[in-house]
Formats: sequence, C-alpha cells, structure tokens
Amino acid sequence: MRKIEHIIIHCSATPEGRHHTLADIDRWHKERGFATVDGITVGYHYVIQLDGTLETGRPHKRAGAHARGRNRNSIGICYIGGLDKNMKPKNTLTAAQKHRLEITVKKLLYDYPQAKVSGHYNWASKDCPCFDVQDWCKSVGIQEKHIT
Repeated sequence: MRKIEHIIIHCSATPEGRHHTLADIDRWHKERGFATVDGITVGYHYVIQLDGTLETGRPHKRAGAHARGRNRNSIGICYIGGLDKNMKPKNTLTAAQKHRLEITVKKLLYDYPQAKVSGHYNWASKDCPCFDVQDWCKSVGIQEKHIT
C-alpha cells in the first residue's frame, strides 16, 4: 500500500463551461506519452465534471502522473475547467464541482489522515488549479494541519 502524504488539486486547463470527460483527459495523456497503468492512462485518480459527477481514474494503489516528484505519495484530483473564454487562468468551479471537491477531499483525509491538501502550483510553476487552495480549504473547514 502506498503512503499517501498529499492530495493535490488540479484543473484540466480548459475553458469554463466546456464539457470534457475522464476519457478525453485519458486520450490527451496518451498523446503526451503517459504510461498506461491497469488499462488507464489518465494521470489523475479523480476527475470532477461540471455537474459534479466524480469519475475515477487511476486506482489509489497506483501512483498517478500529475505532479512531478510527488506522484509516488499523492492522490491527484482534477476538476474540468480552470480557464476563462480567453484561455486565461480563472477559478471556474461550478457550485456542483465545489460540493464534490469538498466531499472528495474530506473523504480522502478520513482515509489518509496524515495527508495534506495542496494545489498543483505548490509543486510546479503553474497557476493550476487556478484558485487559492489554502483559502478554499479554510472556507470548507479543513483543519490547518491538513493544508500545505
């Protein structure tokens, strides 16, 4: 069993309101040469759709491919969106995505109580997930000890 130390939140870097699925991201990751693990290429463990539907990608027992240098001990969650219509970074989380993200992160913290929540920007020079993860965590009642 992997030791999960990080829950890393991402965005798909797609324009707000544009529907994409885990299958789309899986295809994009295949095109970028990501390894296929258990028949899945998508590097995230979860993808949250615009309507809040949660799609499962890589199983927890397998390392993701979402944050270089942190994949071995993390779970990656990606929400669809993150860019405005001009392809500039923007918090595009829908109400349904916010709700699903909160439920998912809190469930993961229950399962992995030693884990800390962070944004992809904590580990790479990116704007991803295009919102302040620390502020979001505080706003949904995640304890400080679980925030990177």
